[in-house]
Amino acid sequence: MEKRRSWACTFVLQVSLFIAFYLALNLDQRPTSIYNSRKGTRTPLDVYFLSVRGGYRPLKQRALLLKQMEKVANIYRARFVVNISELGEDDPLTQNASRLFPPQKIPWYSTRVSKGREAGCFLEQINITCGKTLTVVGLDTGLLQDFMGSTSGFKNGQLNWLTETLEATTNSWIIVSGYHPVVICDKERVEAKQIYGALHNIFMKYGVNAYISRQGCNCHTVQDGVAYIGIADSIESEPLNSSNRRLAFRSFHRDTVNDWFLLHRVGSLEITTYFVSSAGKIVNKAVIKQRGKVDM
Repeated sequence: MEKRRSWACTFVLQVSLFIAFYLALNLDQRPTSIYNSRKGTRTPLDVYFLSVRGGYRPLKQRALLLKQMEKVANIYRARFVVNISELGEDDPLTQNASRLFPPQKIPWYSTRVSKGREAGCFLEQINITCGKTLTVVGLDTGLLQDFMGSTSGFKNGQLNWLTETLEATTNSWIIVSGYHPVVICDKERVEAKQIYGALHNIFMKYGVNAYISRQGCNCHTVQDGVAYIGIADSIESEPLNSSNRRLAFRSFHRDTVNDWFLLHRVGSLEITTYFVSSAGKIVNKAVIKQRGKVDM
């Protein structure tokens, strides 16, 4: 009788420990609300901005996404929005955002893919604190794609403009955005297999912290100290896990994401990027540390 009682107690204890472990694991992985994360993370000196993948969306899906973006932008006092698109100002998401995001209050900057025409680029610089600034550069990657490996004047002009812009930045966070991904991965191995060398070398030389584009690899991967952040197409794709195991990511739940955008928090020491679903849930998070220019 005593042995049976001891065995029963041991069994109950093991089951209880298993249940506790299971609950702890799943509760830790449950997506948290972007509105709850504001507590204890925001400082008056932080600068916030949003980025999103442009393109066509069904009316209901587009309205839900823009409404969630408007709410997040107002709560975090976002300074601007970067729209990753190939259509520039003609992008349907940009055109439908004007009512919720008045240009004089929260301007939208859209990337563009030109076909042998004048380049569509943009530059935004914001002071953060103690002389430190945030520099956001928009590239027209269509010119680079069309003349990959050539010595076209369009390509050289764009790279020269980028180089001159980055040379002029001092004590700054630098984020570059463009439609085409610079790093493309093998989906099975999730490793970088193609890097547009000229652009990547410029990023390394001038201390670019991150490049934001449509998703070509993972939602976030790091190559030679440069963070490559990809935003998936709203209909075809979903955010993938990071290939950099040293970065702490929140878990992604397939049933919580049908469309998403990014909230970037820029501080003096780091940039935190939150991957936010159209339901207002954080499905991923990445932290970028400051790095400097290097001699090459």
